[in-house]
Amino acid sequence: MKPSIPKEIRDVSDAFQSAGFEAYLVGGCVRNLLLKREPKDWDITTNATPDEIQKLFPDSFYENDFGTVGVKTGSEDGALTVVEVTPYRIEEKYTDKRHPDAVKFAKKLEDDLKRRDFTINAFAYDPASEELVDLFDGRKDLDAKIIRAVGNAEDRFNEDALRILRAVRLAANLEFGIESQTRDAMQRHKGLLEFVSKERIRDELTNMVEGDHPWIGFELMRELGLLKFAMPELEEGWMVGQNKHHIYTVWEHNMRAMQYAVENKWTFEVRMAALLHDVGKPRSKRGDGPDSTFYGHEIIGAKMAFQMLNRLRFPKKFVEKVAKLVRYHLFYYNVDEVTESSVRRLIARVGAEDMGDLIQVRMCDRIGSGVPKAEPYKLRHFQFMVEKLQRDPISAKMLKLKGEDVMRVCGIEPGPRVGAILEVLLEDALDDPAKNTSEMLEARTKELCGMSDAELKKLAAGAREKNIGLEEEAVGEIKKKHWVK
Repeated sequence: MKPSIPKEIRDVSDAFQSAGFEAYLVGGCVRNLLLKREPKDWDITTNATPDEIQKLFPDSFYENDFGTVGVKTGSEDGALTVVEVTPYRIEEKYTDKRHPDAVKFAKKLEDDLKRRDFTINAFAYDPASEELVDLFDGRKDLDAKIIRAVGNAEDRFNEDALRILRAVRLAANLEFGIESQTRDAMQRHKGLLEFVSKERIRDELTNMVEGDHPWIGFELMRELGLLKFAMPELEEGWMVGQNKHHIYTVWEHNMRAMQYAVENKWTFEVRMAALLHDVGKPRSKRGDGPDSTFYGHEIIGAKMAFQMLNRLRFPKKFVEKVAKLVRYHLFYYNVDEVTESSVRRLIARVGAEDMGDLIQVRMCDRIGSGVPKAEPYKLRHFQFMVEKLQRDPISAKMLKLKGEDVMRVCGIEPGPRVGAILEVLLEDALDDPAKNTSEMLEARTKELCGMSDAELKKLAAGAREKNIGLEEEAVGEIKKKHWVK
Protein backbone atom coordinates (compact mmCIF):
# COMPACT_ATOMS: atom_id res chain seq x y z
CA MET A 1 0.00 0.00 0.00
CA LYS A 2 1.54 3.29 -1.14
CA PRO A 3 -1.28 5.81 -0.98
CA SER A 4 -0.98 9.43 -1.96
CA ILE A 5 -0.79 11.34 1.29
CA PRO A 6 -0.75 15.16 1.35
CA LYS A 7 2.46 16.89 2.34
CA GLU A 8 0.76 18.54 5.32
CA ILE A 9 -0.12 15.14 6.79
CA ARG A 10 3.36 13.74 6.19
CA ASP A 11 4.90 16.82 7.84
CA VAL A 12 2.81 16.31 10.99
CA SER A 13 3.65 12.60 11.05
CA ASP A 14 7.36 13.27 10.50
CA ALA A 15 7.41 15.76 13.38
CA PHE A 16 6.16 13.06 15.77
CA GLN A 17 8.64 10.52 14.44
CA SER A 18 11.52 12.98 14.80
CA ALA A 19 10.52 13.66 18.43
CA GLY A 20 10.54 9.94 19.21
CA PHE A 21 6.76 9.37 19.18
CA GLU A 22 4.58 7.01 17.17
CA ALA A 23 2.07 8.49 14.74
CA TYR A 24 -0.53 6.64 12.65
CA LEU A 25 -3.27 7.67 10.31
CA VAL A 26 -6.39 6.04 11.65
CA GLY A 27 -10.08 5.42 10.99
CA GLY A 28 -12.08 6.49 7.97
CA CYS A 29 -9.21 8.17 6.14
CA VAL A 30 -7.28 4.88 6.02
CA ARG A 31 -10.40 3.04 4.88
CA ASN A 32 -10.91 5.53 2.08
CA LEU A 33 -7.28 5.33 1.02
CA LEU A 34 -7.61 1.55 0.75
CA LEU A 35 -10.77 2.02 -1.32
CA LYS A 36 -8.93 4.59 -3.47
CA ARG A 37 -11.37 7.28 -2.37
CA GLU A 38 -10.44 10.82 -1.40
CA PRO A 39 -10.56 11.13 2.42
CA LYS A 40 -12.87 13.87 3.65
CA ASP A 41 -10.74 14.43 6.73
CA TRP A 42 -7.48 13.19 8.19
CA ASP A 43 -7.05 11.83 11.72
CA ILE A 44 -3.80 10.91 13.43
CA THR A 45 -3.35 8.93 16.63
CA THR A 46 -0.17 8.91 18.71
CA ASN A 47 1.36 7.76 21.99
CA ALA A 48 2.07 11.41 22.85
CA THR A 49 -0.15 13.08 25.46
CA PRO A 50 -2.08 16.30 24.69
CA ASP A 51 0.55 18.35 26.54
CA GLU A 52 3.34 16.74 24.52
CA ILE A 53 1.44 17.32 21.28
CA GLN A 54 0.99 21.00 22.10
CA LYS A 55 4.66 21.40 22.97
CA LEU A 56 5.53 19.87 19.60
CA PHE A 57 3.01 22.12 17.80
CA PRO A 58 2.70 25.43 19.69
CA ASP A 59 0.17 26.75 17.16
CA SER A 60 -2.48 24.20 18.12
CA PHE A 61 -5.61 24.11 20.26
CA TYR A 62 -7.11 21.67 22.75
CA GLU A 63 -10.71 22.31 23.77
CA ASN A 64 -12.34 18.94 24.54
CA ASP A 65 -12.46 16.09 27.05
CA PHE A 66 -11.21 13.38 24.69
CA GLY A 67 -7.61 14.41 24.20
CA THR A 68 -8.00 15.58 20.59
CA VAL A 69 -5.63 18.40 19.66
CA GLY A 70 -6.19 20.52 16.56
CA VAL A 71 -2.88 21.01 14.78
CA LYS A 72 -2.81 23.96 12.39
CA THR A 73 -0.90 23.25 9.18
CA GLY A 74 -1.20 26.58 7.37
CA SER A 75 -2.63 24.78 4.35
CA GLU A 76 -4.98 26.61 1.99
CA ASP A 77 -6.93 23.37 1.52
CA GLY A 78 -9.90 23.49 3.92
CA ALA A 79 -9.69 19.74 4.58
CA LEU A 80 -6.06 20.10 5.66
CA THR A 81 -6.04 23.44 7.49
CA VAL A 82 -6.40 21.65 10.82
CA VAL A 83 -5.38 18.02 11.44
CA GLU A 84 -6.93 16.32 14.47
CA VAL A 85 -4.40 14.40 16.56
CA THR A 86 -5.64 12.17 19.39
CA PRO A 87 -3.57 10.20 21.90
CA TYR A 88 -4.10 6.44 22.13
CA ARG A 89 -6.96 6.08 24.56
CA ILE A 90 -9.11 3.63 26.48
CA GLU A 91 -12.75 4.48 27.13
CA GLU A 92 -14.63 3.31 30.21
CA LYS A 93 -18.29 2.20 30.11
CA TYR A 94 -20.97 4.39 28.50
CA THR A 95 -23.63 4.82 31.19
CA ASP A 96 -25.69 7.25 29.08
CA LYS A 97 -25.20 5.20 25.86
CA ARG A 98 -23.68 8.30 24.25
CA HIS A 99 -20.41 9.31 25.93
CA PRO A 100 -17.73 7.37 27.82
CA ASP A 101 -17.83 7.92 31.58
CA ALA A 102 -14.09 8.55 31.44
CA VAL A 103 -11.24 8.55 28.94
CA LYS A 104 -7.76 7.31 29.83
CA PHE A 105 -4.73 7.73 27.65
CA ALA A 106 -2.99 4.51 26.63
CA LYS A 107 0.52 3.64 25.51
CA LYS A 108 -0.30 0.87 23.03
CA LEU A 109 -1.92 1.28 19.62
CA GLU A 110 -3.85 -1.96 20.14
CA ASP A 111 -5.71 -0.49 23.11
CA ASP A 112 -6.88 2.39 20.94
CA LEU A 113 -7.95 0.29 17.95
CA LYS A 114 -10.01 -2.24 19.87
CA ARG A 115 -12.36 0.50 21.15
CA ARG A 116 -13.35 1.48 17.59
CA ASP A 117 -16.73 0.75 16.03
CA PHE A 118 -16.26 -1.34 12.87
CA THR A 119 -13.40 -3.40 11.50
CA ILE A 120 -13.16 -1.25 8.36
CA ASN A 121 -12.63 1.78 10.63
CA ALA A 122 -10.04 0.07 12.86
CA PHE A 123 -7.04 0.35 10.54
CA ALA A 124 -3.92 2.31 11.38
CA TYR A 125 -1.28 3.34 8.83
CA ASP A 126 2.23 4.62 9.47
CA PRO A 127 3.15 7.05 6.64
CA ALA A 128 6.86 6.78 7.49
CA SER A 129 7.23 2.98 7.38
CA GLU A 130 4.17 2.41 5.14
CA GLU A 131 3.00 -0.21 7.64
CA LEU A 132 -0.72 -1.03 7.67
CA VAL A 133 -1.94 -2.25 11.07
CA ASP A 134 -5.04 -4.46 10.72
CA LEU A 135 -5.77 -6.27 13.98
CA PHE A 136 -9.40 -7.21 13.25
CA ASP A 137 -9.34 -8.46 9.64
CA GLY A 138 -10.71 -5.17 8.38
CA ARG A 139 -9.01 -5.65 5.01
CA LYS A 140 -10.85 -8.93 4.58
CA ASP A 141 -14.18 -7.26 5.37
CA LEU A 142 -13.32 -4.37 3.07
CA ASP A 143 -12.70 -6.78 0.19
CA ALA A 144 -15.93 -8.64 1.01
CA LYS A 145 -17.84 -5.34 1.29
CA ILE A 146 -19.05 -6.11 4.80
CA ILE A 147 -19.75 -3.90 7.83
CA ARG A 148 -18.74 -5.82 10.97
CA ALA A 149 -18.45 -4.59 14.56
CA VAL A 150 -15.08 -4.74 16.26
CA GLY A 151 -15.20 -7.54 18.85
CA ASN A 152 -18.62 -8.06 20.42
CA ALA A 153 -21.29 -6.15 18.48
CA GLU A 154 -23.58 -5.80 21.49
CA ASP A 155 -20.79 -4.17 23.48
CA ARG A 156 -20.08 -1.70 20.69
CA PHE A 157 -23.73 -0.61 20.40
CA ASN A 158 -24.17 -0.45 24.16
CA GLU A 159 -21.18 1.89 24.31
CA ASP A 160 -22.62 4.28 21.73
CA ALA A 161 -26.05 3.62 20.23
CA LEU A 162 -25.40 6.06 17.38
CA ARG A 163 -23.16 3.36 15.91
CA ILE A 164 -26.37 1.60 14.85
CA LEU A 165 -27.16 4.45 12.46
CA ARG A 166 -23.50 4.83 11.53
CA ALA A 167 -23.51 1.22 10.31
CA VAL A 168 -26.52 2.05 8.13
CA ARG A 169 -24.85 5.18 6.78
CA LEU A 170 -21.62 3.33 5.95
CA ALA A 171 -23.57 0.51 4.28
CA ALA A 172 -25.40 3.08 2.14
CA ASN A 173 -22.43 5.26 1.25
CA LEU A 174 -20.13 2.32 0.48
CA GLU A 175 -22.80 -0.04 -0.93
CA PHE A 176 -21.76 -2.67 1.64
CA GLY A 177 -23.76 -5.35 3.39
CA ILE A 178 -23.94 -5.75 7.18
CA GLU A 179 -22.57 -8.92 8.77
CA SER A 180 -25.36 -11.03 10.31
CA GLN A 181 -24.35 -10.85 13.99
CA THR A 182 -23.79 -7.11 13.70
CA ARG A 183 -27.17 -6.70 12.00
CA ASP A 184 -28.92 -8.80 14.64
CA ALA A 185 -27.35 -6.72 17.42
CA MET A 186 -28.46 -3.52 15.68
CA GLN A 187 -32.04 -4.75 15.64
CA ARG A 188 -31.98 -5.98 19.24
CA HIS A 189 -30.53 -2.77 20.61
CA LYS A 190 -32.32 -0.22 18.41
CA GLY A 191 -34.24 1.04 21.44
CA LEU A 192 -30.99 2.57 22.70
CA LEU A 193 -31.37 5.23 19.99
CA GLU A 194 -33.87 6.90 22.34
CA PHE A 195 -30.83 8.02 24.35
CA VAL A 196 -29.10 9.62 21.36
CA SER A 197 -29.53 13.35 20.78
CA LYS A 198 -31.54 14.46 17.77
CA GLU A 199 -28.55 16.48 16.57
CA ARG A 200 -26.35 13.38 16.28
CA ILE A 201 -29.11 11.48 14.47
CA ARG A 202 -29.52 14.46 12.16
CA ASP A 203 -25.82 14.46 11.32
CA GLU A 204 -25.85 10.76 10.37
CA LEU A 205 -28.91 11.30 8.15
CA THR A 206 -27.26 14.31 6.55
CA ASN A 207 -24.11 12.37 5.73
CA MET A 208 -26.23 9.56 4.29
CA VAL A 209 -28.43 11.82 2.12
CA GLU A 210 -25.33 13.65 0.89
CA GLY A 211 -23.86 10.29 -0.17
CA ASP A 212 -24.39 8.48 -3.46
CA HIS A 213 -26.90 5.80 -2.40
CA PRO A 214 -29.12 7.11 0.43
CA TRP A 215 -32.06 4.92 -0.61
CA ILE A 216 -30.05 1.87 0.53
CA GLY A 217 -29.83 3.40 3.99
CA PHE A 218 -33.53 4.22 4.20
CA GLU A 219 -34.41 0.68 3.10
CA LEU A 220 -32.14 -0.70 5.82
CA MET A 221 -33.67 1.59 8.42
CA ARG A 222 -37.15 0.45 7.43
CA GLU A 223 -36.19 -3.24 7.49
CA LEU A 224 -34.54 -2.95 10.91
CA GLY A 225 -37.25 -0.79 12.48
CA LEU A 226 -34.98 2.24 12.86
CA LEU A 227 -37.07 4.85 11.06
CA LYS A 228 -39.18 5.55 14.14
CA PHE A 229 -36.12 7.07 15.78
CA ALA A 230 -35.43 9.42 12.86
CA MET A 231 -38.23 9.93 10.31
CA PRO A 232 -41.17 7.70 11.28
CA GLU A 233 -43.55 9.58 8.97
CA LEU A 234 -41.69 8.30 5.92
CA GLU A 235 -42.66 4.73 6.74
CA GLU A 236 -46.35 5.60 6.37
CA GLY A 237 -45.80 5.40 2.61
CA TRP A 238 -44.68 1.74 2.71
CA MET A 239 -46.95 -0.39 0.48
CA VAL A 240 -49.36 2.54 -0.08
CA GLY A 241 -50.50 2.24 -3.69
CA GLN A 242 -51.10 5.25 -5.90
CA ASN A 243 -53.29 6.00 -8.92
CA LYS A 244 -53.03 5.40 -12.64
CA HIS A 245 -50.34 8.08 -13.04
CA HIS A 246 -47.88 6.20 -10.83
CA ILE A 247 -46.37 2.73 -11.20
CA TYR A 248 -44.72 2.74 -7.76
CA THR A 249 -45.94 2.86 -4.17
CA VAL A 250 -45.55 6.11 -2.22
CA TRP A 251 -42.43 4.73 -0.52
CA GLU A 252 -40.81 3.62 -3.79
CA HIS A 253 -41.75 6.92 -5.43
CA ASN A 254 -40.10 8.98 -2.69
CA MET A 255 -36.93 6.88 -2.80
CA ARG A 256 -36.67 7.14 -6.60
CA ALA A 257 -37.33 10.87 -6.53
CA MET A 258 -34.54 11.40 -3.99
CA GLN A 259 -32.16 9.17 -5.93
CA TYR A 260 -32.70 11.23 -9.09
CA ALA A 261 -31.62 14.35 -7.16
CA VAL A 262 -28.55 12.45 -5.98
CA GLU A 263 -27.64 11.28 -9.49
CA ASN A 264 -27.78 14.89 -10.69
CA LYS A 265 -25.65 16.04 -7.74
CA TRP A 266 -28.31 18.56 -6.72
CA THR A 267 -28.21 20.35 -3.39
CA PHE A 268 -28.98 18.82 -0.02
CA GLU A 269 -32.16 20.92 0.16
CA VAL A 270 -33.40 19.50 -3.14
CA ARG A 271 -32.51 15.94 -2.10
CA MET A 272 -34.41 16.28 1.16
CA ALA A 273 -37.40 17.96 -0.50
CA ALA A 274 -37.49 15.20 -3.13
CA LEU A 275 -37.47 12.60 -0.34
CA LEU A 276 -40.31 14.33 1.53
CA HIS A 277 -42.34 15.88 -1.30
CA ASP A 278 -45.09 13.23 -1.12
CA VAL A 279 -44.81 12.35 2.58
CA GLY A 280 -48.36 13.67 3.05
CA LYS A 281 -49.95 11.28 0.56
CA PRO A 282 -50.84 8.42 2.95
CA ARG A 283 -52.75 10.82 5.22
CA SER A 284 -54.61 12.43 2.31
CA LYS A 285 -55.45 9.30 0.30
CA ARG A 286 -59.09 8.79 -0.64
CA GLY A 287 -60.25 5.66 -2.38
CA ASP A 288 -58.10 2.91 -3.80
CA GLY A 289 -56.95 1.66 -7.17
CA PRO A 290 -56.28 3.67 -10.35
CA ASP A 291 -58.70 6.49 -9.49
CA SER A 292 -57.58 7.13 -5.90
CA THR A 293 -56.90 10.76 -4.99
CA PHE A 294 -54.49 12.64 -2.74
CA TYR A 295 -56.06 16.11 -2.60
CA GLY A 296 -54.10 18.53 -0.44
CA HIS A 297 -51.16 16.18 0.12
CA GLU A 298 -48.70 18.98 -0.64
CA ILE A 299 -50.14 21.11 2.19
CA ILE A 300 -50.22 18.19 4.63
CA GLY A 301 -46.72 17.14 3.51
CA ALA A 302 -45.27 20.62 4.03
CA LYS A 303 -46.51 20.64 7.63
CA MET A 304 -45.14 17.14 8.21
CA ALA A 305 -41.77 18.05 6.69
CA PHE A 306 -41.59 21.15 8.88
CA GLN A 307 -42.28 19.09 12.01
CA MET A 308 -39.86 16.29 11.07
CA LEU A 309 -36.94 18.56 10.28
CA ASN A 310 -37.55 20.75 13.32
CA ARG A 311 -37.61 17.64 15.49
CA LEU A 312 -34.17 16.72 14.13
CA ARG A 313 -32.87 20.23 14.93
CA PHE A 314 -32.09 21.23 11.35
CA PRO A 315 -31.36 24.98 10.95
CA LYS A 316 -34.46 27.17 10.69
CA LYS A 317 -33.73 28.43 7.16
CA PHE A 318 -33.19 24.89 5.90
CA VAL A 319 -36.45 23.69 7.47
CA GLU A 320 -38.44 26.58 6.02
CA LYS A 321 -36.98 26.12 2.55
CA VAL A 322 -37.58 22.36 2.36
CA ALA A 323 -41.14 22.78 3.68
CA LYS A 324 -41.73 25.46 1.04
CA LEU A 325 -40.44 23.23 -1.76
CA VAL A 326 -42.74 20.43 -0.56
CA ARG A 327 -45.68 22.84 -0.30
CA TYR A 328 -45.38 24.18 -3.85
CA HIS A 329 -43.97 21.17 -5.73
CA LEU A 330 -47.34 20.50 -7.38
CA PHE A 331 -47.39 23.71 -9.41
CA TYR A 332 -49.35 23.62 -12.68
CA TYR A 333 -47.51 24.25 -15.94
CA ASN A 334 -49.74 23.39 -18.90
CA VAL A 335 -48.53 25.73 -21.68
CA ASP A 336 -52.01 26.71 -22.89
CA GLU A 337 -53.57 27.25 -19.47
CA VAL A 338 -50.97 28.81 -17.18
CA THR A 339 -51.28 32.58 -17.02
CA GLU A 340 -48.38 34.93 -16.43
CA SER A 341 -50.08 36.34 -13.33
CA SER A 342 -50.33 32.85 -11.77
CA VAL A 343 -46.61 32.28 -12.44
CA ARG A 344 -45.81 35.64 -10.86
CA ARG A 345 -47.79 34.60 -7.79
CA LEU A 346 -45.87 31.35 -7.56
CA ILE A 347 -42.55 33.20 -7.85
CA ALA A 348 -43.75 35.65 -5.18
CA ARG A 349 -44.60 32.78 -2.82
CA VAL A 350 -41.51 30.64 -3.45
CA GLY A 351 -38.97 33.41 -4.04
CA ALA A 352 -37.09 33.91 -7.28
CA GLU A 353 -33.92 32.51 -5.71
CA ASP A 354 -35.61 29.15 -4.99
CA MET A 355 -37.55 28.63 -8.21
CA GLY A 356 -34.71 26.64 -9.79
CA ASP A 357 -34.74 24.24 -6.82
CA LEU A 358 -38.53 23.93 -7.02
CA ILE A 359 -38.32 22.96 -10.69
CA GLN A 360 -35.65 20.37 -9.84
CA VAL A 361 -37.95 18.86 -7.19
CA ARG A 362 -40.70 18.66 -9.81
CA MET A 363 -38.30 16.85 -12.16
CA CYS A 364 -37.52 14.38 -9.35
CA ASP A 365 -41.27 13.91 -8.86
CA ARG A 366 -41.71 13.06 -12.55
CA ILE A 367 -38.89 10.52 -12.66
CA GLY A 368 -40.08 9.02 -9.37
CA SER A 369 -43.46 8.43 -11.02
CA GLY A 370 -41.88 6.32 -13.76
CA VAL A 371 -42.31 8.81 -16.64
CA PRO A 372 -39.65 8.72 -19.36
CA LYS A 373 -38.60 12.38 -19.24
CA ALA A 374 -37.78 14.58 -16.28
CA GLU A 375 -37.96 17.77 -18.34
CA PRO A 376 -40.67 17.68 -21.04
CA TYR A 377 -41.39 20.63 -23.33
CA LYS A 378 -44.10 21.99 -21.01
CA LEU A 379 -41.68 22.20 -18.10
CA ARG A 380 -39.00 23.82 -20.25
CA HIS A 381 -41.58 26.38 -21.35
CA PHE A 382 -42.46 27.00 -17.70
CA GLN A 383 -38.77 27.58 -16.91
CA PHE A 384 -38.68 30.14 -19.73
CA MET A 385 -41.70 31.92 -18.25
CA VAL A 386 -40.12 31.96 -14.79
CA GLU A 387 -36.92 33.49 -16.12
CA LYS A 388 -38.82 36.08 -18.12
CA LEU A 389 -41.26 37.05 -15.36
CA GLN A 390 -38.65 37.40 -12.62
CA ARG A 391 -38.07 40.91 -13.95
CA ASP A 392 -41.70 41.81 -13.16
CA PRO A 393 -42.73 43.02 -9.67
CA ILE A 394 -43.07 39.92 -7.49
CA SER A 395 -42.48 41.47 -4.07
CA ALA A 396 -43.27 44.74 -2.33
CA LYS A 397 -39.59 45.66 -2.60
CA MET A 398 -39.95 45.76 -6.41
CA LEU A 399 -42.85 48.23 -6.38
CA LYS A 400 -42.17 51.72 -7.66
CA LEU A 401 -43.88 53.05 -4.53
CA LYS A 402 -42.30 52.45 -1.14
CA GLY A 403 -43.62 52.49 2.40
CA GLU A 404 -42.47 56.06 2.99
CA ASP A 405 -44.37 57.13 -0.15
CA VAL A 406 -47.55 55.51 1.18
CA MET A 407 -47.11 57.37 4.48
CA ARG A 408 -46.58 60.66 2.62
CA VAL A 409 -49.58 60.26 0.32
CA CYS A 410 -51.91 59.14 3.12
CA GLY A 411 -50.44 61.33 5.84
CA ILE A 412 -50.07 58.39 8.23
CA GLU A 413 -47.43 57.04 10.59
CA PRO A 414 -45.70 53.63 10.22
CA GLY A 415 -48.12 50.82 11.07
CA PRO A 416 -50.30 47.97 9.77
CA ARG A 417 -52.15 50.28 7.33
CA VAL A 418 -48.94 50.84 5.37
CA GLY A 419 -48.33 47.10 4.98
CA ALA A 420 -51.96 46.46 4.04
CA ILE A 421 -51.85 49.10 1.30
CA LEU A 422 -48.60 47.67 -0.08
CA GLU A 423 -50.18 44.20 -0.19
CA VAL A 424 -53.04 45.49 -2.31
CA LEU A 425 -50.65 47.40 -4.59
CA LEU A 426 -48.54 44.27 -5.08
CA GLU A 427 -51.64 42.27 -5.96
CA ASP A 428 -52.50 44.83 -8.64
CA ALA A 429 -48.95 44.61 -10.04
CA LEU A 430 -48.99 40.81 -10.04
CA ASP A 431 -52.12 40.93 -12.20
CA ASP A 432 -50.72 43.62 -14.48
CA PRO A 433 -47.05 44.74 -14.24
CA ALA A 434 -47.92 47.80 -16.34
CA LYS A 435 -49.55 49.20 -13.20
CA ASN A 436 -46.16 49.33 -11.48
CA THR A 437 -45.48 52.99 -12.14
CA SER A 438 -45.16 55.74 -9.56
CA GLU A 439 -48.11 57.63 -11.02
CA MET A 440 -50.53 54.68 -11.16
CA LEU A 441 -49.51 53.32 -7.75
CA GLU A 442 -49.85 56.77 -6.15
CA ALA A 443 -53.30 57.23 -7.66
CA ARG A 444 -54.34 53.80 -6.36
CA THR A 445 -52.88 54.63 -2.94
CA LYS A 446 -55.05 57.76 -2.74
CA GLU A 447 -58.11 55.55 -3.26
CA LEU A 448 -56.98 53.19 -0.54
CA CYS A 449 -56.22 56.02 1.92
CA GLY A 450 -59.91 56.83 2.18
CA MET A 451 -60.88 53.37 3.35
CA SER A 452 -61.49 52.53 6.99
CA ASP A 453 -59.13 50.17 8.79
CA ALA A 454 -61.71 47.40 8.58
CA GLU A 455 -62.26 47.88 4.85
CA LEU A 456 -58.54 48.02 4.16
CA LYS A 457 -57.88 44.94 6.28
CA LYS A 458 -60.60 43.04 4.40
CA LEU A 459 -59.19 44.09 1.03
CA ALA A 460 -55.63 43.12 2.01
CA ALA A 461 -56.85 39.76 3.30
CA GLY A 462 -58.69 39.28 0.03
CA ALA A 463 -55.46 39.91 -1.86
CA ARG A 464 -53.70 37.25 0.19
CA GLU A 465 -56.55 34.80 -0.33
CA LYS A 466 -56.56 35.55 -4.04
CA ASN A 467 -52.90 34.58 -4.22
CA ILE A 468 -53.66 31.28 -2.54
CA GLY A 469 -56.96 30.77 -4.32
CA LEU A 470 -55.56 31.18 -7.80
CA GLU A 471 -52.72 28.81 -7.08
CA GLU A 472 -55.07 26.23 -5.55
CA GLU A 473 -57.44 26.64 -8.48
CA ALA A 474 -54.61 25.73 -10.85
CA VAL A 475 -53.71 22.71 -8.74
CA GLY A 476 -57.36 21.76 -8.60
CA GLU A 477 -57.64 21.88 -12.36
CA ILE A 478 -54.80 19.47 -12.92
CA LYS A 479 -56.25 17.10 -10.32
CA LYS A 480 -59.70 17.33 -11.88
CA LYS A 481 -58.28 16.74 -15.36
CA HIS A 482 -56.08 13.78 -14.53
CA TRP A 483 -57.32 12.08 -11.38
CA VAL A 484 -61.11 12.18 -11.40
CA LYS A 485 -63.45 10.45 -13.88
